[in-house]
Amino acid sequence: MRVIVLGAGGAHKTETAIARAVRTLGHRCRHVNVVGWVRYLKGLARPVVRRLVESFAPDVLLMTRQTMWLGEATVRALARGRRSAFWYFDLADRPLPDAVALGRCADAMFVTYQSQLARYRAVGISNVWYLPQGLDPTADRPVTRSRRRYQCDVSFVGAGPYPYRHDLLRAIAAACELQIRGPGWAGAPPGLPVRGGPVRGTCFAQVVHGAAICLGAHAVPEQARERGGGASNRMWKVLGCGGFYLGAYVDGIEALARDGEHCVWYRDADHAVELVRQYLADPAARTRIARAGRAHALAHHTYAHRVALLLAGRGYTST
Repeated sequence: MRVIVLGAGGAHKTETAIARAVRTLGHRCRHVNVVGWVRYLKGLARPVVRRLVESFAPDVLLMTRQTMWLGEATVRALARGRRSAFWYFDLADRPLPDAVALGRCADAMFVTYQSQLARYRAVGISNVWYLPQGLDPTADRPVTRSRRRYQCDVSFVGAGPYPYRHDLLRAIAAACELQIRGPGWAGAPPGLPVRGGPVRGTCFAQVVHGAAICLGAHAVPEQARERGGGASNRMWKVLGCGGFYLGAYVDGIEALARDGEHCVWYRDADHAVELVRQYLADPAARTRIARAGRAHALAHHTYAHRVALLLAGRGYTST
């Protein structure tokens, strides 16, 4: 099978992990950086991308949201006469116009949160499937040492402009040594120990290695109300890098990873603090759970597992 991956580009982008997964499955793949071409050539990018697609003669177009930078007419022309799929990674409280447009252009749409299924079906996209993100074994792997500045009790890596998570982070910071990193934390409010900006690749793996506990936290209330499972790719990256992951529980999440076996789930801020104290005092349990979590993710939750389902026209059920 010949597969084109259309979307963003760059070593740390999800589309790069997807393209690697396609090749791991034995298919030929071309990854086209739509964002890069549009930024560089602007309106001239459309014919260039069309030539890149047509010269490869793909059987399948696998598109992410940034494909809409080409415009709906170009996307429809590229999808004509071949299978097409749109994999949508975001969680929104309502269907977003560009996601709706791309979902209507594609033969099938895949969403990473189950709550999105009904929303996109309600706007006329009938062939929608649940497909969470996953682990990239090439990029998400452990390191054997980390810099001293990354060593702490708890690490949180995530974007800053989401006040919904601030109270949780303050509670954790009051109980232990917390380090916060990620984009958008300039001018962070008091009580949030921000220690740096974005971390990717080997730096992310060092942050995971340096922390006893790696924290996950919802960005918006919509995530806390999720039903049927759903997690950001932060969890998979932490598990891939061999970290002990403490994340927020949502209904159905144990279809992805089981509490106390592959990771640990907290119900609210007080519960998170309780679990932080419990597992800081039990390094043997942290090691056991982290090892089991990585093995579980590699066995069942890589991007190759996800892409195999997508190419078969099916979504994820459970492990």
